[in-house]
Amino acid sequence: MIIRITRIFAALCALCLTGSVAWAHPHVWVTSTSELIYAPDGSLTGVRHAWTFDDMFSTYAVQGIETKTKGVFTREELAPLAQTNVESLKEFGFFTFARIGDGGSRKKQKFEDPVDYYLEHKDGALVLHFTLPLKTPVKARQMAVEIYDPTYFVDFALAKDNPIKLVGAPADCKLNIERPTDGSAQAQTLGEQNFLNGDNSNYGAMFANKVTVDCP
Repeated sequence: MIIRITRIFAALCALCLTGSVAWAHPHVWVTSTSELIYAPDGSLTGVRHAWTFDDMFSTYAVQGIETKTKGVFTREELAPLAQTNVESLKEFGFFTFARIGDGGSRKKQKFEDPVDYYLEHKDGALVLHFTLPLKTPVKARQMAVEIYDPTYFVDFALAKDNPIKLVGAPADCKLNIERPTDGSAQAQTLGEQNFLNGDNSNYGAMFANKVTVDCP
C-alpha cells in the first residue's frame, strides 16, 4: 500500500526541499476514524477503518489515473489503486495491532485479509476504507487496539471528533482513547539512515494511537 508508493513520494519531495527537513520523518500524514465491530454474543469480530491521506500525497497518488470527468475520481476508477493499497498493507500488519488481556500479559490477535475495501476522493483527499476481520472473534473483559506505523514513515492521527466507535458492543463496555504526543520535531533530529538501517524500526510505537475497551 502506502509504503510502496510513499517511498517514491519521499524521493520526489527531496527534489523540492533542501536541508535535513527533506529527510525527516514522517513523510505521509493520515487522519484515521475507526469502528470496533462486535457480534451479538459480545465478541469483537473486526476493525473498520477510514483513513484520509494528506492533500499532497493524495494529489501525487492519483496522477496518471484516467477519469471520465476531469478532477473527479469514481470508486470504480480508483479500484485498482485500492487493491494495490490493501494487498501491500499486509506486509506492515495493516498498521493495526490488537491485543486482549491486562497490561503486559495481553495476547496479540491476528487479522484476516481486508474486506469491503475501496477508495474515495473527497474534498481533494484520498480516503481508504477497509475492514479487518479477526481470524478468530474474541470475547474479553479487556482489549487494546493500537494504530501506528512502527517505522514512523506514516504519521497516524485520530480524527478530532468521534475517532473511535463501538458497533454492536455490550452496553456496559467502556471506551478509552489515548492520543500520542507530537513526535514530528523529535523525528526530524534523526537522519533518514537511522530508519533505513533498522536502528529505529519501532520508533513509531512511541506515537501510537491507543484504544482500550473494558467490558465487565
